[in-house]
Amino acid sequence: MPTETVYGLAADAANARAVAAVYEAKGRPSFNPLIAHVTDVAMARRIARFDARAEALAARFWPGPLTLVLPVLDPEAVCDLARAGLDTVAIRAPGHPLPHALIQALGRPIVAPSANRSGRPSPTTFADAVEETGKAAAAALDGGPCAIGLESTVVALLDQPRLLRPGAVTRAEIEAVIGPLSEAEADAKRSPGRLARHYAPNAPVRLDVETPRPGEAWLSFGPAGQGPWNLSPSGDLHEAATNLFAYLRAADRSQPTAIAVAPIPHGGLGEAINDRLRRAAGFVG
Repeated sequence: MPTETVYGLAADAANARAVAAVYEAKGRPSFNPLIAHVTDVAMARRIARFDARAEALAARFWPGPLTLVLPVLDPEAVCDLARAGLDTVAIRAPGHPLPHALIQALGRPIVAPSANRSGRPSPTTFADAVEETGKAAAAALDGGPCAIGLESTVVALLDQPRLLRPGAVTRAEIEAVIGPLSEAEADAKRSPGRLARHYAPNAPVRLDVETPRPGEAWLSFGPAGQGPWNLSPSGDLHEAATNLFAYLRAADRSQPTAIAVAPIPHGGLGEAINDRLRRAAGFVG
């Protein structure tokens, strides 16, 4: 199913057999928790313990690309396997009408990790989702290209608020609502997408490349960028985020010796883009 971020491989969050099938289809390690998708904050409150910070963030950013990691209130609603055995649950209300309608029809949360095989770039088009895990799905919903193109921002609200995964909701936007965010290490296991090598194409990835080598595919950026995979000719980070995974996949299909990526600014949404690129290259630090 589509979301505004990426396409997800969806299953009933309460059904351990269905959740196990998702892990199997993706080849995803079972210690990596899944995000439970809900219709709204009212459904979320039945599943997780909300404090004033969670209420403020949900009021500001839901429905939308923000996941909150909170103490679990109803462990039956999101099964133990989906939570990777943790006493917390990752939860968000997607902003796309198709998953909203699907969750509403089911009447309970749906887990929907990105519909790629584990470690691969997330699919942001219906065709890429079907290519990755389509054989495992009982049904497939085509919602067109994803509007955002990066997985949701993940924030843990357990003691100090921590940014576990950057995304379209930026650090500055979150801090404007609840104050400073701590670093992620203390709660990193509670978030998906934190494996050192993740979002990776088959070809090796080189970062901060001004001029590619012969045989390399180049993901350029900005007015001076060349080639068919300029993430944003105008230098717009939102456009670059939307194109990132689709262009990584397209460049990879050309069977290059490597994929060279131009420098991307680190501010705002650039934090999330660079996070994905570092993990695609197998480097976090």
